[in-house]
Amino acid sequence: MGQTGAMANRLAGSPSAYLRQHADNPVHWQPFGEEAFAEAARRDVPVFVSIGYAACHWCHVMAHESFEDEATAAELNGRFVPVKVDREERPDVDSAYMAACQAMTGQGGWPLSIFALPDGRAFYAGTYYPPTPHPGQPSFRQILEAVSDAWRNRREAVERQAAALAEALGGLFSDQLLRLDAPEAGMDDGELAALARDAVVRLGQEEDGTHGGFGRAPKFPPSPVAEFLVRHAAGGTATAAAARALAGRTLAAMCRSALFDTLAGGFARYSVTADWSLPHYEKMLYDNAQLLRALAHWVRLGASPEFPADEAREAAALTADWMVRELGLPGGGFASSLDADSERGGQHVEGAYYVWTPGELAEAAGAHDGARLASVFGVRPGSPPGSHGGPGWPLHAGRELGADERELLARTRAALLEARSRRTPPGRDDKAVAGWNGLAVAALADASVVLDRPDLLAAAETSAALLAEVHWNGQTLTRVSHGGAAGGVEGMLADYAGCAEGALALFACTGDARWYSWAGQLLDAARSRFVEDGLLSDASLELSGARAGATAALGGSRALDAMDNEAPSGASLLAGALTSFAAYSGSGEHRAVARAILAGLPRLVGQSPRIAGWLLAVAEATVAGPLEVAVVGPLQGGGASETRLLHRAALLDPSPGLAVALGSTDRATAAGAGDGAGRADGVGRAGAVVPLLQDRPGAADGGPLAYVCREFACRLPVRTADQLREQLAPGG
Repeated sequence: MGQTGAMANRLAGSPSAYLRQHADNPVHWQPFGEEAFAEAARRDVPVFVSIGYAACHWCHVMAHESFEDEATAAELNGRFVPVKVDREERPDVDSAYMAACQAMTGQGGWPLSIFALPDGRAFYAGTYYPPTPHPGQPSFRQILEAVSDAWRNRREAVERQAAALAEALGGLFSDQLLRLDAPEAGMDDGELAALARDAVVRLGQEEDGTHGGFGRAPKFPPSPVAEFLVRHAAGGTATAAAARALAGRTLAAMCRSALFDTLAGGFARYSVTADWSLPHYEKMLYDNAQLLRALAHWVRLGASPEFPADEAREAAALTADWMVRELGLPGGGFASSLDADSERGGQHVEGAYYVWTPGELAEAAGAHDGARLASVFGVRPGSPPGSHGGPGWPLHAGRELGADERELLARTRAALLEARSRRTPPGRDDKAVAGWNGLAVAALADASVVLDRPDLLAAAETSAALLAEVHWNGQTLTRVSHGGAAGGVEGMLADYAGCAEGALALFACTGDARWYSWAGQLLDAARSRFVEDGLLSDASLELSGARAGATAALGGSRALDAMDNEAPSGASLLAGALTSFAAYSGSGEHRAVARAILAGLPRLVGQSPRIAGWLLAVAEATVAGPLEVAVVGPLQGGGASETRLLHRAALLDPSPGLAVALGSTDRATAAGAGDGAGRADGVGRAGAVVPLLQDRPGAADGGPLAYVCREFACRLPVRTADQLREQLAPGG
């Protein structure tokens, strides 16, 4: 059976590490697609859809207990067509079936276990099932037997259940689609500003005043919300101070907690406890990219008693270095995640790589410093309640460290990291997801300016090159790549928009107009591929065949998840990228589409501002802008340093509505402009024309100038960074 199962298993060539983890299972797994559903129809059996991801702890547990078991595999193979889905590769499929599971059971999670008709409509759902019965929970084998019995003997009831669920979900998802062509779509700046102020007040009411952050356990990083609060704090509104304090407390609580790896940087996916003391140790690219950018923008905002800029700067630097070192791929780009589990004592234990016993601290740092570290970070014998086994505690101070404690950590960090390096590290899911890499590009580009780290900008450029040269074929964007080769399905809306967001941030920091040009191509493609009859959805129309089963599960409806949860929604990212592109191009059409998406804010904020963080951040950019800065001057020779100073001053301004373009006069000056002034003429270094740079000459003596504009109406240009900061200051 094992050999036959391995031959029938069709996951070995997948770009997904999660699917490849199951390639040797005796289960006859197939990837999600038309072939699997056609086989189910031919055999007249249900489809079992198992959804998870590579860093998921309980996915590994169920795989070891059930999917590696020969007897369980035989039941699955004989009575079902088993389909394995990586939710990170196919978020459209995961979203459809998660909605079905929540509708049927009132809860969800991963691994997600779905039983569906041969056309894809779900009729039974759950999450993790144990190999043996527990009180109130049947075993997985019992579930298989019960579902198979219902299929054989109560087919009509099964089909009625599936039809009713699909119809209900279809209505729900249809109601969530955004209409972009309604003449009344859009809100004026006053309405957007009022909505943002109200969101700050409500977020303050929802804050965990004891531990920081929002909600109860499990507690997730409110990454999109943090970006909104930092942007709102940069304004001069009545709620700006409240937003600054709330953002500072939230970021400080996370950076001082076990969620953050205080030794090497990077944030875990969430905390099992409300006080951030026990992380779920998997680390995701999308979390760290967003939090790195929020930290960089916080540092740019300036000092605050809630979270000192120096402390935030160190957290940002550690996180940026962790991303490049631990998630950086050989050919460019960033891996999706690090696993929660690693091997310790011959067993896979969650968090084993990160936790410490008092004895391990003493052995690594010496008896005296080890004892002090244990006291500062709460390390004691045993392990925290609720942990998944094995002795050891995460390093969790839960407060701001004193000067002597910071010195202790700095002095012992190298020794602790060296000791930790001898442990078995967690596994890495080395597929590159386009949209998440776009977020990483934007974060590293912004962090490179704040931290004055050209190496981070270089890493952002390398990642963007992978996206533009491997994922993009000139017309469509592939969602994932592995080993430097793109594979699998076309990107989702969040991929196109996330890559455009990264490209525009990279253009602002480099002045390389190929990134501006590519962002425009991505946005044009997104508007043509994800909008039909004026309605915006998450998956392109061309994906219909590859997602037919998920579409059937939603009653034939197209789907749009406009909520900003752990990552920004595709709609929010699209609105942000369109807003930025309009500031560079002057395109009223792009701005109008962004405003139509923003018209969905009242409904989302009405439910909770916590599900609209990124769209609220876009609203801040819309209200504060477009504030355009065109810096033109020599980028080579003696005048280049003066140009760079002007450019850096513009990039360090905290206004969320700011769009910065850098144009070189080197070519024009060399050709000899008639009036002695270098001219950028809107042509970037890659030959693309950037309207904001058009007709913006440099100084008559060949030096740089900066133009501060609103909707392309510019003030008199300035020559120095101080003059530029004066013009950019509120009321300047």
